[in-house]
Amino acid sequence: MCGQWKQFGVALLLCLLSALSVHSQTPQKVIGQSITLVDGYTFDVDEVWKQGDEIWYRKGSINRQVTQQVKSVKPIYEKAKAEAVDANKTAAAVSASPAKPAPTAIWIHLVDGARFRVDELQEGTDGAVYTRNKISMFLDKERIARIEYEVPGLPGNTRKTADWTSGNATIDHLIRSNGERFGIDPYLVFLVIEKESRFHTRAVSPKGALGLMQLMPGTARRLGVRKPFDAAENIRAGTQYMRELMDLFGGKVDLVLASYNAGEGAVLKYGRNVPPYRETRDYVKTIGKRYGLSGRQTGQQNEVPEPQR
Repeated sequence: MCGQWKQFGVALLLCLLSALSVHSQTPQKVIGQSITLVDGYTFDVDEVWKQGDEIWYRKGSINRQVTQQVKSVKPIYEKAKAEAVDANKTAAAVSASPAKPAPTAIWIHLVDGARFRVDELQEGTDGAVYTRNKISMFLDKERIARIEYEVPGLPGNTRKTADWTSGNATIDHLIRSNGERFGIDPYLVFLVIEKESRFHTRAVSPKGALGLMQLMPGTARRLGVRKPFDAAENIRAGTQYMRELMDLFGGKVDLVLASYNAGEGAVLKYGRNVPPYRETRDYVKTIGKRYGLSGRQTGQQNEVPEPQR
């Protein structure tokens, strides 16, 4: 009987010691989540949550739905200090060869021939999230022709160029020269043309808008355009029209973009606000976000107002 009590006491002591050991361990801090898709692709995000039957994630300031089937979601733990030190020592000991130089520039080439430079880029199966001038934006893979990383010291990476181009030197020159002539940021003109026609000089919209900057016939006539499909005439008139809108709305880029899409009459009708038209609101948000609306325009109306009901 005494032997049984002794064995029980030893077991109880071992159990208590085990519990104390578990409780003494500091819980690891979760610093992110790792999403693995059924096709094997894995990417890290800051936060993951379910909304009904949908899975959403946050990466920086971008919230996006996961459109592919998810295999697993696992937490990413912060490494302990000792582990981090050991990892650094191991990396220093193993790295006999010099580290690869970081890219000096990242270029996104669009399928229409245009390209622009970004500061950061994260590629995914359905597109890429890029950051430019501290503004993050998602670009669908159907729009991307290729992504180019410029690395110092490699052949072909010594060219000096602006951080955007239409892919056509003549059109680039017309954008810059007319931007300087009328006092409009050439990058804003570039974004408008890319959105309006994707740099197709003979583009025609269902509503009858013509050319690179999609001028309506009445606007083209008023601005003295004789050949709306001529790149020089079209860009000159479109940039001049943007100058008129800038003057009318006190340099507020969101209202200029809304007027370019829906007409200045619609903006005035809604009390100098972005009209509650879905197409116009999407137009303003798309170009405005790529342009960095809040950081570039004057005045206090930097954000697109909510739809009027």
